[in-house]
Amino acid sequence: MQAIDIRARDGAEFELPAEYAALRELAYNLWWTWSARSHRLFHAIDARHWLHYRNPVELLINVTPRRWEQLRHDEPFAAAYREVIEEFRLYQSGVDHGWFRHLRPDYQGGPVVYFSTEFGWHECLRSYSGGLGILSGDHSKAASDLALPFVGVGLLYRRGYFQQTIDVDGDQQHFYPRLDPDRLPLRPVLGRDGEELRVSADFPDHPVMLRVWKATVGRVPVLLLDADTDENDEADRQITSMLYVSGREMRLCQELLLGIGGVRTLDALGIEPALWHINEGHSALLAVERMRRRIERDGTDLEGARKAVAANAIFTTHTPVPAGNESFDTGLVQRYLEPYAAQAGVEVERLLELGRAHPDDGGQFNMTAFAIRTSAGTNGVSELHGRVADGLWRHMWAPGEQDAERRYVTHVTNGVHIATWLGPEIAELLARHLGREFMLNLADPGFEQAVRGIPDHELWESHLQQKRRLLVFARERMLDQVARHGRAPGELRAVETLLRPDALTIGFARRFATYKRADLPFRDPERLRSIVCSEDRPVQLLFAGKAHPADRPGQDLIRRIWEISHRPEFLGRVLYLENYGMRIARTLVQGVDLWLNTPRRPQEASGTSGMKAAANGALNFSILDGWWAEGHDPAHGWAIGADHDPGDAPDQDDRDAGSLYAVLADQIVPSYYRRDEDGVPREWIGRMKASIATLLPRFSASRMVREYAERFYFPREVRDAGDDRAAAGSQPAPDSAQ
Repeated sequence: MQAIDIRARDGAEFELPAEYAALRELAYNLWWTWSARSHRLFHAIDARHWLHYRNPVELLINVTPRRWEQLRHDEPFAAAYREVIEEFRLYQSGVDHGWFRHLRPDYQGGPVVYFSTEFGWHECLRSYSGGLGILSGDHSKAASDLALPFVGVGLLYRRGYFQQTIDVDGDQQHFYPRLDPDRLPLRPVLGRDGEELRVSADFPDHPVMLRVWKATVGRVPVLLLDADTDENDEADRQITSMLYVSGREMRLCQELLLGIGGVRTLDALGIEPALWHINEGHSALLAVERMRRRIERDGTDLEGARKAVAANAIFTTHTPVPAGNESFDTGLVQRYLEPYAAQAGVEVERLLELGRAHPDDGGQFNMTAFAIRTSAGTNGVSELHGRVADGLWRHMWAPGEQDAERRYVTHVTNGVHIATWLGPEIAELLARHLGREFMLNLADPGFEQAVRGIPDHELWESHLQQKRRLLVFARERMLDQVARHGRAPGELRAVETLLRPDALTIGFARRFATYKRADLPFRDPERLRSIVCSEDRPVQLLFAGKAHPADRPGQDLIRRIWEISHRPEFLGRVLYLENYGMRIARTLVQGVDLWLNTPRRPQEASGTSGMKAAANGALNFSILDGWWAEGHDPAHGWAIGADHDPGDAPDQDDRDAGSLYAVLADQIVPSYYRRDEDGVPREWIGRMKASIATLLPRFSASRMVREYAERFYFPREVRDAGDDRAAAGSQPAPDSAQ
C-alpha cells in the first residue's frame, strides 16, 4: 500500500518535559477523541483547563513549569502516560494488520478521497453543525480503524457553526466566537518545497488563495482549506469564516473553494486518488476542475471528460425532499464557472446543463443533479431513503435505460463510530465480558450471545452510572441558564433538585427543522401531562437542538418548547438544554433510558442519534423513518405510527401524536416501572441487551465503511483499483443532455 505522506509544520510552541514528550504527538492526533484513557490523562494534567477547553493543545500551552515538575514525580500519572502512549503507538503501527490489508493484501493504488463540507470529530473543532458533519467525522474515524487508504477534504471555518443561547423569552440567540487554528489540533500543511502550501481557485476577476491545514484522525489525514490568509483581501478572507452562511453567493463561493481548491490541493501534494467520494452536493464542483484537467490533458470533449471523471466517483445524497437539494441561480453559477469553461475551451452553457434537474428547469443549477451526472454511482443513507431518492432522481437516467424493477439510486445505511459514542461504563462492561478488543470484532457471530449473557444487575448499574452523570451535567447546564436570566438565589438552589434519577428519562436532540417535529409530544399538552406527571411513575424529557439562524419556524419550535417547559405542570419534567453540540449529544445518548425521534415520514434520510443511544442500551421510540425503518424490532424498541407513507401533514401529525401517547402510556411506562422483588426492571433490561446485541454491530460506522469499501471503493472485480478508469458502481450513466 502506498504511504500517504502529508507533511505539516510542528504546530504550537510549548515546552514539555523529555519524559512526556510524546504528549505533543498525541495532542495533534484526533485518536484521543475516542480514547477514554487519553481523556483521563489530559484531565490529570490540569482538570480545570481540560474541563474548560476540552482541547489538549490549548491545555498543554497553559501548563505551568511548576505543574510539570509535580508530574515528574507522580508515578501514577507516569504509568498512565506510558499506557496511553503504548496503546496509541500500537494503533498507529497496526496499518499492516488492519481489515483493509486482509481485503486487499496486494493493493498498491491511491487513496479514496472523501469530500465533505463539514466534519464533526469533537466539540473543540466546530467544523460541523449536525448529522452530516458528525457522519463525516465518524466515517473518517472508521476508515482509520479499518486502515483504509483514505484522505478527507473539507473547509476550515474560523468561526465555525454558531453557538446558541436561549434568552429569558425563549428566543434563540446566535454568536460566533473566533477560533484560533494555531491553538487547535491542526497543523499547516507543507508543500513539496518545504514551505507552507498555498493553492488558488479562480474567481471571475481574481484568484483566491487557500492555506491548507491538516487534521490527523488516527491513521487518516483530513485537509481543511482556509481562505483567511494574508494573500487575500479582507472580503475574500471571510469566505471560509462561518459554516452554512445564509447568503447564497457566499455559499456558492465556499462550495467552489471546497471543490476546486480540494482538487488542486491533492494535485499539489502529489496524491492520485483511486476514487472520489462526494458526500452530499456541497462539494460537487470538484468535477468542474477534474473535467477541465481531463480536457487539457487528453484533448477530449466535455462529454468525454464527464464520463472519465464519473468513472471513479461516487455520490452520497442525504436529502429525501426536492426542496432540500441545494440549488443556485443559473446566472450566478455562470459567472463563477466562466473562467473554468474558458480554460477548458467549452461553452459555459454546457457546464450549466449538467446541473439542470429537469429539462424545463433552466433557472436553477442543482448541485445534486450535477453530482449525479458526474458520478458513476449514487446512494442514499438508509434503505427507505434510497427508495425515496430513487423516486426523486430516476428521471435523470435516459428513458431507454429506465427499468421499473431497477434501483438507480442504491443505499448504504449510515453507522456511528462506536468508540466515540459509547459511554465509559458500558464500554468497560463490554470489555470485561467480551474482551478488550471487542470493538474490532463487532461482526463476530458470538457478539450477540456474549452481550445477552451479561448479568442483568451489571448492565443496569453501568447504565445508572451513565444516567447519573447525565443528570448532574443537565443540572449544571440549567444552573448556568437560570443564573444568566437573573433568577433569584432560591430559584438557583431549586435547580439542584431537578431531574429524578429514578424517573424514566427521555431524550430528544437534533437540528430543529420543522419536519423533525420536536413539538409532536406537545400536540395535546393535557394528555402528555397525564402521562409524565405521575408521582408513582414519573417521566422527564430532555430536549436540545439548534435551528439555523435563517430558519424562523425552527426557532419558533424552540420557543414553544421553552415556554411549555416553564408551565407549572411541566416544570422540572421538561427541560431544554441550550447550545447543542457533540458534548451534549454524547452525554444524552449515554445516559437516557429512551430516545425519541419524531420526523414526518419519509423526510428523515437516516438519523444517527438513535443508533448512538442504542449502542448504550437506550431503547428507541421513533417514527418508522430513516434507519429505524430497518432497525425496529419490538424486542428492543417501539414504533410511532404506521409503516407506510401517510397523507397530508396535519392528519399525519394528529395520528402520530395519538400513537405516541398511546404507546408511551400503555407500553413504555409500564415496561420501565415493572420491577421484580429486587427492584430490577428485568423486562426493560432484556430489551437493553437486545438493543446493544443486535443494533450496535449492525449500525456501526465500521460496518458502513466496510460496505462502501467492498461495494464502491475497492470492488474485487476491479483489477487495479488505482486505475483512473476503474468502475465505481454498477449503475448506467445518467442522461447528460437533459
